[in-house]
Amino acid sequence: MALVNTTAPSIELSVVVPVYNEEVSVASFLERLQEVLRSEITTFEVVVVDDGSRDSTWSVLCSLKPLYPRLRAFRLSRNFGKDAALSAGVSKASGRLCAIMDGDFEHPPELLVEMLQAYRKSDANVVDAVKTRAAGESAGNRFFAQLFYRIFRAISGYDLEGHTDFKLFDARVREAWLELREREIFFRGMMAWLGFRHEQVHFTVPDIEGRQTRWTRPRLFALAIKSFTSFSSLPLQGVTILGVVNLLFAVLLGLQTLYTWWRGGAVEGFTTVILLQLIQGSTTMIALGIVGFYLSGVLREVKARPRFVISEQLDRS
Repeated sequence: MALVNTTAPSIELSVVVPVYNEEVSVASFLERLQEVLRSEITTFEVVVVDDGSRDSTWSVLCSLKPLYPRLRAFRLSRNFGKDAALSAGVSKASGRLCAIMDGDFEHPPELLVEMLQAYRKSDANVVDAVKTRAAGESAGNRFFAQLFYRIFRAISGYDLEGHTDFKLFDARVREAWLELREREIFFRGMMAWLGFRHEQVHFTVPDIEGRQTRWTRPRLFALAIKSFTSFSSLPLQGVTILGVVNLLFAVLLGLQTLYTWWRGGAVEGFTTVILLQLIQGSTTMIALGIVGFYLSGVLREVKARPRFVISEQLDRS
């Protein structure tokens, strides 16, 4: 059952902002966001989810609450990950529209105005903020990003190139998204899977001095694996294809060996045996690894643990 309000909300827009270790920037971000929203919309709320920050982010949010009556803040009991924090914020949002954005200025608050205008002028249910480029992005990161998008498009059929978590969507989409109960969350992919009508606005990620990404290569690799296994079973089918290819290779090599023996040209040696063992052994290990990724995902799902646990909250007065 979706965690949605049964009565029609009086708040026009809920802005969900997951944060992690943002004690330095969260105050200035909220100030800028409130200025932008006041100029464009009458009734709104800002739902900030502290994803188990290890710094003073929560203390800063507590001190800001008297200054921002429209601020609602929730603190998770530990670091559950951005998608889980995002899920917590969406479940607590009560506006007719819901926007998701980062709290480190990577998603410009001013773009919300353009997204609201795009929503009002079209019949779309979702407005996606698509980045044209990221300032200061290295060639290596661009290469791996392109590789990820191409593989994801090939195995799932969804084109997410340039897409971010910066989105605006209506209550109908929110309710449908909350009906998705899996624990392995990939927000962008889940929004694409839901369908509905989408509109796009494009932006360039600003170059923020001193900002360092928390997405290391290992974390990005883990995210890619989770995304692939959550949205397609093609890698499992690839294991079967790989097995068939190896079987054909083994049959051909066996026929060639028998023919050589029949012609009297067989020689003693371990080359063929060693090559076969290496090929079959590596193939088996890769296949087991792929199956292991899916089994670990199934294990996490059947445990049915909650996506997040809220330890503290600053709600409406």
